[in-house]
Amino acid sequence: MTHGTAIEVQHLKKIYKGALHPAVNDISFSVKSGEIYGLLGPNGAGKTTTISILCGLLKQNSGEVSICGLTHENSNNAIKQMISIVPQDIALYPTLTAVENLEYIGNMYGLKGVALKQKIAECLEIFGLTENKNKQIGKYSGGMKRRINLIAGILHQPNILFLDEPTVGVDVHSRNIITKFLKKINSEGTTIIYTSHLMEEAQNLCTRIAIIDHGVIIASGEPTVLIQQYGCSNLEELFLKLTGRNLRD
Repeated sequence: MTHGTAIEVQHLKKIYKGALHPAVNDISFSVKSGEIYGLLGPNGAGKTTTISILCGLLKQNSGEVSICGLTHENSNNAIKQMISIVPQDIALYPTLTAVENLEYIGNMYGLKGVALKQKIAECLEIFGLTENKNKQIGKYSGGMKRRINLIAGILHQPNILFLDEPTVGVDVHSRNIITKFLKKINSEGTTIIYTSHLMEEAQNLCTRIAIIDHGVIIASGEPTVLIQQYGCSNLEELFLKLTGRNLRD
């Protein structure tokens, strides 16, 4: 695991035009290089907005964000080379096969030839998709699409990987494959920022977490420490205690 700070966020605020309340309201946190950091909370809490700002896809109204000491304002292209985002929505072409999708996306990252083909074959094998590699994505199950979506985001081996609800709506088998792989690449040095409302998964996966609700961070730290601090048995119980809300509300 590497040392240092991968991401620094100071007083981040975002309010959408016409909205009554900010989607993200003055949040601050930092992510260490080589950790899995969870932004956790229910749907609409501000997780996706935060991720979008960190990736340079959205502009904040105020506050500062640095990625490995760089800012999007001054070093956007350099940051793009270091990061990757796996969005909540499936970002694949349904009429193309898995291999065709991955070759196209790999080419966009500047990957070509034998090296790209080997990387695709390796990832398809890891995710148990080799037999279906020439099937159109539109004919894949939800869990299989999620796995291909993740492969597309890690082909170029980013330093920092942003995952927005990477296992939402998938079967247990796919979820286990995805979480096992995330632990593997994290052990090899990839910093992961992970959003979810699945607290059990986060408790198993994350080094540190921030629980966000209504655009505000209401608790942050190591999962086991927070659970003990608030006298709870798990993260889901902790969230209910802090917010009075069920995660599925």
